[in-house]
Amino acid sequence: MSESRGSARESVPGGLTPNGDPVLAARFTLPHVPKTFIRRARLAQCLTRALTGSDRLVLVNGPAGAGKTLLAADWVRTALLPGPMAWLTVESGDNTPGIFWAYVLEALRHHGIPLPDDIAGPARPSEVDDSLLARLAAHLNGRTDPVVLVLDEFERISAPEVADELQFVLHHAGAGLRLLLISRTEPLLPLHRYRAAGELTEIRAADLAFLPGETAELARLHGLSLSDGGTHALTERTGGWVAGLRLCILAAQRAEDPETFLKEFETGQSTVADFLLAEVLETQSAASQDLLLRTSICERIHPGLANALTGRDDAAPVLAELQRANAFVEPISHSWYRLHPLFAEILRAHLNTRHPGLEHELHGTAARWLSDVGLVAEALPHAADAGDWAFAADRLVDDLAIGQLFTGLNADRLRALFTRMAPDTPGPAAGLVRAACELARCDVGRGLADLGRAEAHLPPVEAQDASAAHLSCALLRVMAGRLLGSADMVESASRRAEELEGREALAERLEAHPEMRVLRFAALGSARLWAGRFDAARAALTSAVEASHGPSTAQTQHDALGRLALIDFLEGWPGRAEEQARLAIAEAERFGLPPSGRTSLGRLVLAGIDIERDDLVSARAHLHRATPSSPCARDPITAWWWSVTSSRLLVAGGDPVQALQVLDDMRETPSATSPPFWVDGQVALAAAAAHTARGHPWSAVEALAEWQDAGLHYAIASAHARLAAGDRDAARALLDALPGPNGHGPAVTVRALLVRAQVARMLGDEATARHLIARALTVARPGRLKRPFLEAGPWLGQLLGSGSPPGRAHDWLSIGPVAKAQAADGVGAGPAPVAEPLSDRECEVLGLLAQMMSTQEIAAELFLSVNTVKTHLKNIYRKLAVTRRGEAVRRARELHLL
Repeated sequence: MSESRGSARESVPGGLTPNGDPVLAARFTLPHVPKTFIRRARLAQCLTRALTGSDRLVLVNGPAGAGKTLLAADWVRTALLPGPMAWLTVESGDNTPGIFWAYVLEALRHHGIPLPDDIAGPARPSEVDDSLLARLAAHLNGRTDPVVLVLDEFERISAPEVADELQFVLHHAGAGLRLLLISRTEPLLPLHRYRAAGELTEIRAADLAFLPGETAELARLHGLSLSDGGTHALTERTGGWVAGLRLCILAAQRAEDPETFLKEFETGQSTVADFLLAEVLETQSAASQDLLLRTSICERIHPGLANALTGRDDAAPVLAELQRANAFVEPISHSWYRLHPLFAEILRAHLNTRHPGLEHELHGTAARWLSDVGLVAEALPHAADAGDWAFAADRLVDDLAIGQLFTGLNADRLRALFTRMAPDTPGPAAGLVRAACELARCDVGRGLADLGRAEAHLPPVEAQDASAAHLSCALLRVMAGRLLGSADMVESASRRAEELEGREALAERLEAHPEMRVLRFAALGSARLWAGRFDAARAALTSAVEASHGPSTAQTQHDALGRLALIDFLEGWPGRAEEQARLAIAEAERFGLPPSGRTSLGRLVLAGIDIERDDLVSARAHLHRATPSSPCARDPITAWWWSVTSSRLLVAGGDPVQALQVLDDMRETPSATSPPFWVDGQVALAAAAAHTARGHPWSAVEALAEWQDAGLHYAIASAHARLAAGDRDAARALLDALPGPNGHGPAVTVRALLVRAQVARMLGDEATARHLIARALTVARPGRLKRPFLEAGPWLGQLLGSGSPPGRAHDWLSIGPVAKAQAADGVGAGPAPVAEPLSDRECEVLGLLAQMMSTQEIAAELFLSVNTVKTHLKNIYRKLAVTRRGEAVRRARELHLL
């Protein structure tokens, strides 16, 4: 290393190349590294591992301005090299073997690497004696420490014979030579051989691109402080391209508001544009320049598309050559390319300068080519930019893609696109698209008006290519009926859609657009749920889930699973409801659905299940994460169910007054539609529970007066309320008229058994009462349903607290229900309440404490420090008025905190 950095000489005075020109010593000089250079350890370490290991060839390959040369120059200056280094900046004149090797040999001597006397130099510029190269390779192979030869700007070497000679020397020099090539293009060396042998390290454009943190550091060195958002935006816009970042930051230094400037600067009038146009575009042939300019309007480029835009048929080899030359063209999949985003932006600005008005025409050409090859989603933005809205609407409808305005990853983008469509765009397809956009915004009135006008101009379904428009029309009527809560409208339109789906002409398009059927099934299930036809709703929603696959239907599947969970919960099947609810949440997480695309029904159902299990901490967490209503009124059921669940949680937590207030607020909140009858019934059940908890059983009886004959749930609740009010005969009459379970789940069955047990006890038949309680405990145990026992009343505490077999056989119920029931009846002195409630984190610590975990184990489990856990323990002891762990656990169990 001392040879390479301490023994360099300017050059041999009067040294000449084989053609008689003086040797230019400046070509051996390491480039200057500016103070604003960002040393990136990840890349420097990669170079060090490669050149001090077994790799004989390292390629740093990237476009102009990617920071290749500075990376290597800084590494040479700062790294511990495996041996002496020689640097040579290649020029185009080096494409003759004699000139190239003359400079290589002089570079070695210049950097203090001695060569034997028999390696003098080439005698002729056009060729090199093979024996000279053999002597050089043999000399290098005999070294104890390898020479690191850096060839910068190697893209200038286009002569195959020079590349072959370099390959010969590298191969025969063995471990005595490490070659570092810096190039914009792929070198002519056989890279595949070195890859196969594990002797090649490659640092490519993607590796050279700056990360956001590196962009922030670069800005800081230039005196700019950017926000995280500004840093990410600048990095994304430039693609992490180093020269672009530097030029943008330098320009921003002169702006009053640098961050705003970086977000809004006009690429066509910037130093970045000047650099790219001079260094990249203008170095290409006229044909390649034309192709780059015309294809700059596309997000991705196919040779066929490029041919359509240029009117030529040679786009494939031109694109391949541009990619090989690192002209900011990169492959992204088989036969597809894309331009660097900032380069494309600059090219579009330059296109409008060179050829005003041409961009409009190019968009139209691109729209038709993409549509013809079946890429309708990509064709639509081009049609919009061409102003051909009629074509865009026709393509969307004919492709059966109208459902993508309601669901899928492209829904927001498509709706935003068609909001630009002129309101007077002619044709029934444009009318259908307008109607779909209105319905997607939940504007049913305008949507149906546009739909009616479009239907009036539809050709007969038997006409050529008319069936897709008629099916789209039927789907829009299904969606409108769902928004209106009209089961009849949805059923009628769904039958029409199902009939049209059977047409053979639509089979292939329906296969490509599963969202058409999924949306129809989901809307049918939602409408049936609204109408209270739970079994029929479950069938339709299950069909929607089964027909769903992939991101195009993830949102609809998520919604359908949430509604299935609600149906199961309403019918008393908490286990099945929990499974569906968790599937709904998992589906949303798996596809990264945004908050606006999610329903809260799954969370609300989980909260309801936790209330049934008396896990109020978890119930509050689920309720907190559930939004009370959607910005769109399309799903008022979610908003209403949020109120019902909130009320039930408040009752369970001991605040029945606030629970009633939540229900009153729900009734008074303006809504575009009235709740369906079953929602009103659930509100009545929640209100009755709150009244009973307040000690006003007759108010509970009154709340349920018009519902006691509406089904099993209501009859049980009415009987319970009348028993609490002392009206034993009326309660007994209701129970005598009760039907069987009829498919209702354990949450209903347990309550029915308990209310019958209460009547039996009041009639003096304690044996029957105990038998019914035992059955209730058995049914409740798999789902850990504690809430029915807590709500049963003080009489149950007396039986369970007496040590009778039902209580002893079911220790899962814990002492909490017994203690609460006894306290309500004044049996046994219950523990004094906690003066200050425990936080959620303190509850977590308390739960782990009850599992006999040490302080250190609790800290590891919760990813907290030991000191933090100790602080939580002190707070728990203080709030529970205890001094020891065991006392805290016992006290928590008495208070039903565990």
